[in-house]
Amino acid sequence: MSPEYSVAIAVTFVLVIPGAMLAFLVLWWRQRRKARKAVAEAFQLSGELTEKNAKLAKAMELGHQLHEEKGVLTERVAGLEERFKSVLDVEAEVSKLQTQVKIETMKIDDLRNSYVEKRTIYDRLIKEVAIFDEKLAFAEMGVYEPHFEFNDSEEYKRNIEVVRASQKAMVTAKTAAVCPTAWTVEGSTAKGQTMTNRNIKLTLRAFNNECEAAIANCRWSNVNAMEKRIATAFTQINKLNESNHVSITESYLKLKFQELFLTHEYREKLKAEREERAELARAAKEEQKLIRDMERAEEEEARYQRLLDKAKAEAESAVGPKLEAFNTQIEMLERDLAEAHAKFERAQAMAEKTRSGYVYIISNVGSFGSDVVKIGLTRRLDPADRIRELGDASVPFVFDTHAIIYSDNAPGLERALHAEFEPVRVNAQNYRKEFFKATLDEVEAAVKRLAPDAPFFKDIEAQDYRETLAKRRSTLLAQEMAPETLLPEAI
Repeated sequence: MSPEYSVAIAVTFVLVIPGAMLAFLVLWWRQRRKARKAVAEAFQLSGELTEKNAKLAKAMELGHQLHEEKGVLTERVAGLEERFKSVLDVEAEVSKLQTQVKIETMKIDDLRNSYVEKRTIYDRLIKEVAIFDEKLAFAEMGVYEPHFEFNDSEEYKRNIEVVRASQKAMVTAKTAAVCPTAWTVEGSTAKGQTMTNRNIKLTLRAFNNECEAAIANCRWSNVNAMEKRIATAFTQINKLNESNHVSITESYLKLKFQELFLTHEYREKLKAEREERAELARAAKEEQKLIRDMERAEEEEARYQRLLDKAKAEAESAVGPKLEAFNTQIEMLERDLAEAHAKFERAQAMAEKTRSGYVYIISNVGSFGSDVVKIGLTRRLDPADRIRELGDASVPFVFDTHAIIYSDNAPGLERALHAEFEPVRVNAQNYRKEFFKATLDEVEAAVKRLAPDAPFFKDIEAQDYRETLAKRRSTLLAQEMAPETLLPEAI
């Protein structure tokens, strides 16, 4: 090895070795510093890890406890579910039913809304159908106002025949139904006229059938409904014939209305005449009874006169106690004869003067309620017979009598009393029903004004009615007390 090379190596060694050592020392110092820092961090992490491990152990212990508690709670829940299974099912069912209720409520609301709409349509249709229905409410159709004022049923009958003859004349004159269009069929005017005549004939037949049905079914309660039925048939048939230009005339319609009104009023007049004949027959019967009463009273007076004459004749030859007995008998017979004579004169007066009679005022609280009186007239010799007759079978309780007023003009007194209470007449349609809604004080005031000397009794005995009420109250009281004293058959 050459000296230069050795020197170079030595120099290099001298120069490199310290630098390398210095670099090594610097690197070592840095690594040591890092190591110390890492050791410090390791110690710190070790402490944190220890702390975490402690917390983890504590958490694991707590988790174990919770797991055990969960098992216990699960067992308890299972037991409770088993115990309250029915309750849970009920709650579920309740919830289900509540949901169903909401659904059904919505359906009900929908149905109600739909009902309102359909009810409106129904009401409209029922009014249209009601025209052909005899059961239409009388109040809805209103009160029929008479169109004619003939004196008897024969006049109505004659006018019905006149109206029907006018209808036939219109049909013959071809003015009942008309067709202003001159139709042609297959180019023939004659065929067109034949078709028109056939259409008019069918139209009138349909309309006449409707009118005849309405007139035949006409009653006091549906006259206005039958009028509307005819008017509806007129409108509908004319509407159906719009295409062939055939129409029923207004004049023919008016004749049909007249026939309807005349027929109805004719029937009502017949009914009134029947009632009038019945009233006349009753009056004639009462007059015959008055004559018989007069004859019986006359016979009774003659019998007492014979007995009195006989007693006087026998008394002429009697003496002592026997004479006193005859005198007593004669006094009694004279008194009976005077009563019989007065009875005969009253019966004779009533038989000869048909306007004389008794006006009676009676009430029946059990049958008609309070403040309802009947004001009637009878020509019977004993007016109480008529009152008993009224209370025998037609009403459940007997009448109480408040006044029996004899008058030479009994019909006039009766009419005056009726006029006094006309606004409160119970039956405003049938004037033979003589009941009035009035208090006894009001009736008494009217009687005192129209017949000042007539006695009036305001007492209402109503014995049967009051005894009936008492019996019903006793029965109800017994029924109310019975459940408190009887034990039920089962509980």
